[in-house]
Amino acid sequence: MGTTSPAPDLMNKEEEKMKNLDDWLPITSSRNAKWYYSAFHNVTAMVGAGVLGLPFAMSQLGWGLGVVVIVMSFVITLYTLWQMVEMHEMIPGRRFDRYHELGQYAFGEKLGLWIIVPQQLIVEVGTDIVYMVTGGQSLKKVYELLICSTSSHGCKDIRLTYWIMVFASIHFPLSLFPNFNSISAVSAAAAVMSLTYSMIAFVTSGVKGAAQQQETVDYALRASTTIGQVFGVLNGLGAVMFSYAGHNVVLEIQATIPSTPEEPSKKPMWRGVVVAYAIVALCYFSVAFSGYYAFGNSVEPNVLMSLEKPRWLIAAANLMVFLHVVGSYQVYAMPVFDMIETVLVKKHKFAPTFWLRLVARSSYVAATMFVGMTFPFFDGLLGFFGGFGFAPTTYFIPCIIWLMLRKPKKYSITWIINIICIVVGVLLTAISPIGGMRQIILDAKTFKFYA
Repeated sequence: MGTTSPAPDLMNKEEEKMKNLDDWLPITSSRNAKWYYSAFHNVTAMVGAGVLGLPFAMSQLGWGLGVVVIVMSFVITLYTLWQMVEMHEMIPGRRFDRYHELGQYAFGEKLGLWIIVPQQLIVEVGTDIVYMVTGGQSLKKVYELLICSTSSHGCKDIRLTYWIMVFASIHFPLSLFPNFNSISAVSAAAAVMSLTYSMIAFVTSGVKGAAQQQETVDYALRASTTIGQVFGVLNGLGAVMFSYAGHNVVLEIQATIPSTPEEPSKKPMWRGVVVAYAIVALCYFSVAFSGYYAFGNSVEPNVLMSLEKPRWLIAAANLMVFLHVVGSYQVYAMPVFDMIETVLVKKHKFAPTFWLRLVARSSYVAATMFVGMTFPFFDGLLGFFGGFGFAPTTYFIPCIIWLMLRKPKKYSITWIINIICIVVGVLLTAISPIGGMRQIILDAKTFKFYA
């Protein structure tokens, strides 16, 4: 006696249920984005807190190694980002809408999930934690510059903890926007802010550097001891890794673009990526080199904290950083919301409702706020998360998947380039988090919780 196949109407109901879920989840619910949506989403994702930490990374690496690492990272990450865009629809009739879906196709259903999802969560959750700290620090700096510096009676010192809470409070309502396309205006404004404050940092650093060259600016490595210099280099490498993070959301961004056999999504997506990377080059190279040129090894972990005059302009730049990381937080949170809601609906059988979204997303915002308030170590967090999470998903996992799926001829130019990227990425993953963890430990020695 043979087995009976599922009734057609039962299969149709299951397919309809999955389609309804896809229409509700944040990554797949809207596919009408234009090419310029991908441009400002990628700018918002990449030109964030990381760019402000590049002069500090230069102070740990020095001129020679610093320039090489920043330029090399730009070239490698542009190449691996191109690979991701190409692989989004490499199988006819199928779209890999999420990073882990591509990983599952390459490595297998279970192994791919375990390889990609933990790394992606480290990056996205880690970035949102750093942005909690950055948003709070920027608001605090604006308060100090505009209120404290101009008051003849002084002003009350407000803890960083409270500024982080103010930043987080904005995200409780913002996180209820359903999908990427619904936050496109927020992301576009954030992209404009990132370009503007980067140019402010570049110009003011350049002017200050040119004016004080008659004084002594020390370009020696930041640490004075050999062991300190070694750990500083490792932390600097991680900070550079942190600044190239767009790969972790690129497939999710591309999923919002419509696609047909005649006009695949990779064409408008790549156009947006090229525009985004042109802006990235302008911001990264100018801020990194001018900030280090102006302050040498005394530059602060956030270069805007080193700049004091003109007061109104630096306050405006910090306000722009605050507005930018509001958008950046949402860009990195959206794939996390997608994962959380998928698990709650598919595995735990919750109904896909507004109330589920409210509780799940608010809990995530509260969790990142709590961690940010507890460990507000900007420079150490950049190095640790940059090396531990960003290097694998940005530098070498795309190359491994490319070799597995495209199978270029052994020892061909393409094969050699991918092998080099893999070796560099693995080395960075192995060594750079050490420096970030040491920096966190050093910062923690003099830190008072919730101070």
